[in-house]
Amino acid sequence: MYVFSSSCVHVNPTFYPCSSKSSSLSTSVSSSSCRAFRPTGSSYFRSIRWSYGVNWKSPITLKAHIRASLATPLNLNSFNRKLVTMASENPFNGILTSLPKPEGGEFGKYYSLPALNDPRIDKLPYSIRILLESAIRNCDNFQVKKEDVEKIIDWENTSPKLAEIPFKPARVLLQDFTGVPAVVDLACMRDAMNKLGSDADKINPLVPVDLVIDHSVQVDVARSENAVQANMELEFQRNKERFAFLKWGSNAFRNMLVVPPGSGIVHQVNLEYLGRVVFNREGLLYPDSVVGTDSHTTMIDGLGVAGWGVGGIEAEATMLGQPMSMVLPGVVGFKLSGKLCNGVTATDLVLTVTQMLRKHGVVGKFVEFYGDGMAELSLADRATIANMSPEYGATMGFFPVDHVTLQYLKLTGRSDDTVAMIEAYLRANNMFVDYNEPQHEKVYTSCLYLDLADVEPCVSGPKRPHDRVPLKEMKSDWHSCLENKVGFKGFAVPKDAQEKVVKFSFQGQDAELKHGSVVIAAITSCTNTSNPSVMLGAALVAKKACDLGLQVKPWVKTSLAPGSGVVTKYLLQSGLQKYLNQQGFHIVGYGCTTCIGNSGDLDESVSSAISENDIVAAAVLSGNRNFEGRVHPLTRANYLASPPLVVAYALAGTVDIDFEKEPIGMGKDGKNVYFRDIWPSTEEIAEVVQSSVLPDMFKNTYEAITKGNNMWNQLSVPAAKLYSWDPSSTYIHEPPYFKDMTMAPPGPHGVKDAYCLLNFGDSITTDHISPAGSIHKDSPAAKYLNERGVDRRDFNSYGSRRGNDEIMARGTFANIRIVNKLLNGEVGPKTIHVPTGEKLSVFDAAMKYKSAGQDTIILAGAEYGSGSSRDWAAKGPMLLGVKAVVAKSFERIHRSNLVGMGIVPLCFKAGEDADSLGLTGHERFTIDLPDKISEIRPGQDVTVRTDTGKSFTCVVRFDTEVELAYFNHGGILPYVIRQLSQQ
Repeated sequence: MYVFSSSCVHVNPTFYPCSSKSSSLSTSVSSSSCRAFRPTGSSYFRSIRWSYGVNWKSPITLKAHIRASLATPLNLNSFNRKLVTMASENPFNGILTSLPKPEGGEFGKYYSLPALNDPRIDKLPYSIRILLESAIRNCDNFQVKKEDVEKIIDWENTSPKLAEIPFKPARVLLQDFTGVPAVVDLACMRDAMNKLGSDADKINPLVPVDLVIDHSVQVDVARSENAVQANMELEFQRNKERFAFLKWGSNAFRNMLVVPPGSGIVHQVNLEYLGRVVFNREGLLYPDSVVGTDSHTTMIDGLGVAGWGVGGIEAEATMLGQPMSMVLPGVVGFKLSGKLCNGVTATDLVLTVTQMLRKHGVVGKFVEFYGDGMAELSLADRATIANMSPEYGATMGFFPVDHVTLQYLKLTGRSDDTVAMIEAYLRANNMFVDYNEPQHEKVYTSCLYLDLADVEPCVSGPKRPHDRVPLKEMKSDWHSCLENKVGFKGFAVPKDAQEKVVKFSFQGQDAELKHGSVVIAAITSCTNTSNPSVMLGAALVAKKACDLGLQVKPWVKTSLAPGSGVVTKYLLQSGLQKYLNQQGFHIVGYGCTTCIGNSGDLDESVSSAISENDIVAAAVLSGNRNFEGRVHPLTRANYLASPPLVVAYALAGTVDIDFEKEPIGMGKDGKNVYFRDIWPSTEEIAEVVQSSVLPDMFKNTYEAITKGNNMWNQLSVPAAKLYSWDPSSTYIHEPPYFKDMTMAPPGPHGVKDAYCLLNFGDSITTDHISPAGSIHKDSPAAKYLNERGVDRRDFNSYGSRRGNDEIMARGTFANIRIVNKLLNGEVGPKTIHVPTGEKLSVFDAAMKYKSAGQDTIILAGAEYGSGSSRDWAAKGPMLLGVKAVVAKSFERIHRSNLVGMGIVPLCFKAGEDADSLGLTGHERFTIDLPDKISEIRPGQDVTVRTDTGKSFTCVVRFDTEVELAYFNHGGILPYVIRQLSQQ
C-alpha cells in the first residue's frame, strides 16, 4: 500500500507500517520528525532483481580490521597535502585518521566522523553525513566555519529553522548545451580579469570538471542501419564550431575533461565511469559529491554519491573554488517494502514514486530511500528513481551505499582495490549500510511508505511527468483528456471531432491518423537506457511481436538512443537487437535525442496530416519529461513509459487502446494478438540480463571513452589562454555581462514604475522560458540568423546556440506553446506592449521597453521555473531587461539562477496570487527595496505598489546572506571576479 506518514517512530529493528496510514494516494500529509530503524538480519539479501553477473562477498577480515583501527588520530604535520578542497588551519585536524589496508600499509587518511564522539551524528541521515564530512574537511573558519559544522551535526534542530550552510562539492559535471555557455562565461571572465589588471589565469577550475557532449545529436535519420553514422555526420556539420570551442576549453583550462560526442549520455557515463564514490586525492580520502549543470545529475544519487543540478553560473563559481551557499535541507525518509509484481518495471515504480512525492511536497528537500524493499532493487533501478528527482521536486533522491552498490562497481570495471578502498572508507566513517549488522536509529523530517507490490504498470502524461495514469485506465483517461478544457489534462476537442480519421499517403502507401495516433516512439533517455532490465525487456517485446507477425506502422518515427556503448554490446550479446531493428528501433546515436526535443522532423506527409487537420498526435518515450512543446512541436500528447511499453504502443499505433481488452493487432495466423501475448515475465528478463550483461563490456567501452572519432580528432584548435572571439560567429559570441565592469559593486536595485512583460499561470517551465529545441522559422532568432546568411536547414537548435547571447535573448520566451494571460487565451510567444497596446514578439516588446528606459517584471503562478536546470532561463530575462519575477512559488534551481543574474525573485503571500489580488498585468509596478544591502534580510517582506493605487506584500526570495552579496555585486559572476582579482 501507499502510506504517507506524519509521524513514524519504529521501536525495534524490524519494519512496521508508519502510523497514520492510508491506502489512497490522495492522503493529506504533514511533516514532523520521523525516526526509522533499519532492518537487521540476512533477510535483506534475499535476491535482487538481477545480480550483474558478479558475486560480491564482503571480506569478514576487512570488517574486523576496520573496527580495530577506527579513530586513530594522526599528527597533521606528517601529512603534506595540496588539495583545493582542503583549507589551511583546519580546526578538525585532530580527527585526521589513517585507514589501514588488511594486508598492511594504508589506503590513505580521512576525517573521521566517529572520532568526534558525538551521538547526534549516529542519528543523521546518510545524505546529511556527506554534507557534514565536507564541512569538516573544508573548515577554515573563513569560507566554512566551525559554527557551520555544528549546524549540520545539530541537523534535527537546525534544518527546520532553514539554517544556511556552505557546501564545497568534490567535482562538477557538465553537458554540452549547458557546458558551452559555462566555458563561454569562463573565457569572458578571463577577459574581464585581464581588463581589471589581474591575472587571467586565476580563472581556472579548482576541482575536477567533466563535460560530456551528448545534447547535440538529433534523430534526422531513423529506421536505418546507417542511422548512427548519418546522424553523427550531421551533428558534426552543425556543431563543428561548438565542438572546437569545447576542445579549446579542455586545453586552455586545467582540471577539465571533455568526453567527445558519440560516447553516451552524461548521467549514464557518470554512473558507469566517472562516479568515484570515494575520492583518493594525494592520500586523502573523502566522499564523492558532484553538482552538475543538468537537473538529472541526481541520477548519481543511486550510486550513493551526493549530486544534484545547479545553474551554470553556480557551477562556474564552484569550479573557481567558491562554496555553494545552501539552506540545510530537510530529509524525507522513503521506506520501501515488498517486491515488484511480475511484469512491473522500474519505470512504473519511478512514475509512482514521482506522483507520491509531488503530492507530499519535497521541493528543497533530500529524499533518502531505505527499507527491506531495497534488496529487490538493482543499482540500475535505484538510478532510475534517483534520476527523476527533479520531476518529483527534490534536490536529490539518495540511496546510501550498500552491497548492491559494490556489486555494481565491480560490474562496471572499477578495480578490486578501488572497491575495497571504497568499502573500507565508508564503513570506517559510518556511511555504509550493512543490513546484516545492527543499525542506529535515523531521524527524518517526515516519512513515506510504499509497498512495491502495489506498483502497477503505468504511464505519465499527456503533459506532465507526475500525472500518472495506470495502464488499465489509459483509454478512459485519454477520452477524458480529449474532452476536457485546455489544460494539463485536456485538449478541448469537440465531441463530434473526437473520432475523426485522416487518410493520407505515406511514401506511396495508404495511411491514416486520428486523435491519439502514435507518430513518435522513442527508447531514449538515461532514465531508462541505463537499466538493462527494461532495455532487454523492450527487446523481448520486439522479438515476441516479430514471432507473432506484428509490425510497427512505417509512419511511426521509431528510434533507439542508448546512453552508452555498453547497451549496444549487451543487446548484440543477447541476440535481440535484430528484433528491435525489424520493428524500426534501430540505434540512431548515443545521446539525449528525443528526450530533450531533438526528435528531428517527422515525414512531411505526417506533419501535414497533423497540422492541416488539427490532430492531437501522440509521442510515447522512455524519457523523464513530457512538457508540452518539448518532445516535438506537433505531438501535443506526450507520454512517459518504460521501454517495453514504448515498443507496445508503437505496435498498437495509438494511445487510445485498452491493453487488457483490445488486441494490439492481428498476427500472421490471422488471430488477434493481445498485450499479454508479447509482454515478457520478470524471470524471462532476468535470465537474459544475467547472461548478456558482462563486466568486460564496461571495461572495453570506457577504455576508449576519451579517444573520440576521426571527426573529433581532426578538429584543430589554438593553444591560447584567452579566446579569440569571432564577431561574425553565430555559435560563440562574447556576452555583455562584464561590459564596463569596475571593482566597485553596483549595489542593490529596486524596481520603479515597471511594466509587466508577461503574465503567467502555474507550471511555467524552463522549457517555456528558454526552449532547447528547434528555432521556428518566423521567430526573432530566425530573423537574426537569416540576416547573417544562415540557411534555415542550418538553424540547428536553441540548445546548440547557447554560446551566442544574441540568439538566446531572442529565443527567451519563444516556446510556441507558451500561454501569456495578456493575450486573453491566445497561445504562442507574443505579448502586449502595454503603453501602445501592440501585440509583439516577446523580444521585440522587451527591446521597446529597454530603449525607452522602462523596467519590466514578470507575474507568474506556482512552480515557476520547473524543469531543467537551465541558466539561460535566467540569463535571457536579464538580457531582456526583466528586473523581478513575482510568483506563487519557484522551483529551487531557477530561483537560485535568477538571484545569480541579479533578478529579484518575489513570492506572493500564502493564499494570494495575481488573480486573487485583481492584477491584470496592465498596471505599473514599484517594488520598494532598501538602497543599502545591509538593510535587506533574507526572506523579508517587501511592498509592491501599482499605479492603480493597489499595493500588496511579497516575500523577497533571497534565501541566504551570500545571495544578498551576489545581488549587491549584480550577480554571482561579477562577485567571483571581484573576489579573485583581489587575491
